[in-house]
Amino acid sequence: MKFVGTVFLGVILLFYSSEDSLLESLLENGELRVATRYGLTTYYEGPNGKAGLEYELAKRFADELGVKLHLVVTNNVSDILHQVASHQVHFAAAGLTVTKPRESAVRFGPHYQEITQQLVYHRTSLYPPPSQLAELTIYHQLNVVAGSHQIDILNALKKDYPHLTWKEVPKVAPSDLVKQVSEKKIEYALIDSNEVAQMRRFYPELKVGIELPEQNHLAWAFPRSGKDKSLYLASIQFFNQLQRSGELEQLIERHYGHIYEVDNFDYVNIRTFHRRIKERLPLYQEYFETVAAQFGLDWRFLAAIGYQESKWNTRAVSPTGVRGLMMLTQSTAEEMGVKDRKDPFQSIQGGTKYFVATKKRIPKEIPEPDRTWFALAAYNVGLGHVRDVRKLTEQLGDNPNRWVDVKKHLPKLTEPQWYNQTRYGYARGHEPVRFVTNIRRFYDILVMADGKIFSDQRTVISEQ
Repeated sequence: MKFVGTVFLGVILLFYSSEDSLLESLLENGELRVATRYGLTTYYEGPNGKAGLEYELAKRFADELGVKLHLVVTNNVSDILHQVASHQVHFAAAGLTVTKPRESAVRFGPHYQEITQQLVYHRTSLYPPPSQLAELTIYHQLNVVAGSHQIDILNALKKDYPHLTWKEVPKVAPSDLVKQVSEKKIEYALIDSNEVAQMRRFYPELKVGIELPEQNHLAWAFPRSGKDKSLYLASIQFFNQLQRSGELEQLIERHYGHIYEVDNFDYVNIRTFHRRIKERLPLYQEYFETVAAQFGLDWRFLAAIGYQESKWNTRAVSPTGVRGLMMLTQSTAEEMGVKDRKDPFQSIQGGTKYFVATKKRIPKEIPEPDRTWFALAAYNVGLGHVRDVRKLTEQLGDNPNRWVDVKKHLPKLTEPQWYNQTRYGYARGHEPVRFVTNIRRFYDILVMADGKIFSDQRTVISEQ
């Protein structure tokens, strides 16, 4: 969404610039230097290129300023804060938690996400986890990333819990600590809740124990020294616009909606999925790859649909008569030219053709990736019901082109007061929400299993 452009720059330059302002100098040089760290919550190389919430926010800010984004990537938070304080970068977009000790060194921008601190451990640990902070002693081997904000939080808590102890682990990222807990190399770690939510899909043996009650805020960090605040003030304007337009909510949904949506972590299903990636997927992966290449799609996306539909079981059949790996109805199979629904290749090809045909009927004004989520919902519940709920969403004052809004109202199709107002009537509206959520999760896990996310890309300089 290009909500800033010339208007944004005009307002900022009018109120925040002077002959030697940082903003004017940045615009003249044409480059925005931003420190970040590598990880699923910040910046990473995904299957479609650069990704991560912090990356997307920084890239949008650079685009609105009309400059090139230059990322300085490292996993050492102390280095990031030093780079900011010493003006080596313009600011840091690194999922930084606001703490009082940090506020004495850097200036934080607007808060854009809330998190908590969670103690994680392996579910088959030999020792019972502590149930309260007072029980956390040296015997529990609590680990934190060296230089992290968890140290500030624990130091503050130590006043009330003098027996609280921990070990600072140098030269690791939060994901490294999570992996070490999963592999039983360490007993406990204190991790940001958003990091835990992202990583538990890939390490389902993790469990969450104590959750610290205090909410923490994430924000960009700017240099505190110097009188010029032009870039800092521009960031406030940027986030205010994101908040008012609903774009910030949409971005957070894109990265976290399919993780937080379902209550409680479904350990059994996620663990089963990991097992079936090894046991069942190899039987059909070549078919998914072949069909995906025919239609210009990611084979892991098709595989995620197939798993959601049948758990990769070619003999699957429902009480309503849908069957096969992609669980096609008889009429859909005939329409898509599938002669044998039990044949895995024919089923994958037929299901893919049906998805592509469905997506073509989704309005083009709906941007990606939301257009894909709408297509999946229509694949599951029918295009007519999706059209109904989009109209209902608009009537209720929300945006019918945003999945984050529409998914809130899909469950209303189970309630007479709402579905009686629609053309196509009753539908099990919770099912397409769950359908889309699960496919997004399965896809992420398949991408990780395929080795496309956690490649070693640390302490590098990346330019966009």
